[in-house]
Amino acid sequence: MYRAWFIKLKQFKIPTSYSPSNSFSIIIPARDESTNIVNCLQTIFDNDYPENLYEIIVIDDHSIDDTSLLVQQLQTKHSNLRLIRLADEIDGQLLNAYKKKAIEKAISLSKQEWIITTDADCFTKKNWLKNFDAYIQDTNHVLVAAPVVFIKENNVLSMFQYIDFLSLQGITAASVSAGFHTMCNGANLAYQKAAFNAVDGFKDIDHIASGDDMFLMNKIKKHFPDGLGYLFTEQATVSTHPMPTWKAFLNQRIRWASKADKLKDKSVLLVLILVYLFNLLIFLMPFMTIFNPSFIIYCLIALLLKTIIELSFAIPVGRFFGQSFVWWFPFLQPIHIAYTVLAGWLGKFGSYKWKGRKVK
Repeated sequence: MYRAWFIKLKQFKIPTSYSPSNSFSIIIPARDESTNIVNCLQTIFDNDYPENLYEIIVIDDHSIDDTSLLVQQLQTKHSNLRLIRLADEIDGQLLNAYKKKAIEKAISLSKQEWIITTDADCFTKKNWLKNFDAYIQDTNHVLVAAPVVFIKENNVLSMFQYIDFLSLQGITAASVSAGFHTMCNGANLAYQKAAFNAVDGFKDIDHIASGDDMFLMNKIKKHFPDGLGYLFTEQATVSTHPMPTWKAFLNQRIRWASKADKLKDKSVLLVLILVYLFNLLIFLMPFMTIFNPSFIIYCLIALLLKTIIELSFAIPVGRFFGQSFVWWFPFLQPIHIAYTVLAGWLGKFGSYKWKGRKVK
């Protein structure tokens, strides 16, 4: 189903008669991002878009490194760069969802019509803002999701994350364009400030540590049923580095899985349950051979079926992101099955650490 939707997609092209129109507040929550923040901001400043039509708001979430200092240094060169310290805004209040509070506070202080969120370890392309603006002019949508991709590195962990994340992005592009799921990634997401205010922002979801993107998208869809779109173009892609260690990767995926049972979009929840149970079945089958050796045949059949169907989807998605054939894919299936089972379980019943904070 996802493959059928995906191969129907046509890349968005900026019209020849295009002229910049919309104004953007680009919000970047940052916590201990001194390694990445300068490069992230520089890629945004390199955009071919009028500086008077956008501002960048970095909201420092209790960093203990030089994140704020580096932003302040860049402020001397860029008048449209602003810095907010979350610690000054919440006055010692303890929260479970610091990122949502950071974004909410930045939006309340923003000056432009549209909000774009990205992360401090992300890098944009030269025509990133142009594509958002042209797409908004063309569609009149109030929320626009766009692609995110991991930067490929030459090791098994990096390749696994790259391929796995491509699949997630492909599902997002296919299902949002088809009007089926409310899925997106907060590292590349735009919405009207008026739409954010119309749904009372993160009210009623501000206690959930993760999901500042999908939960908000779901709220906006209820209020604006025809107002969601997906900016399907490689020119609007945001890139970021994969997790550096298996432990960091697992923590990231547990964080993503932790919001599953709180999703209001039942189509997403049902698919997640189906995916989890299917992977759990394959995971358990080798152990079941103790009682019945024939289960190894069923396991191999299920594994082959999973690989063929997922590969038929991964190939066109990989082509869109510049990867003509994802040849590592079949060999990484055991890792994919094991992490799906483990992350899904711990996301529901365990806890995780993120940015130095332990979250239940």
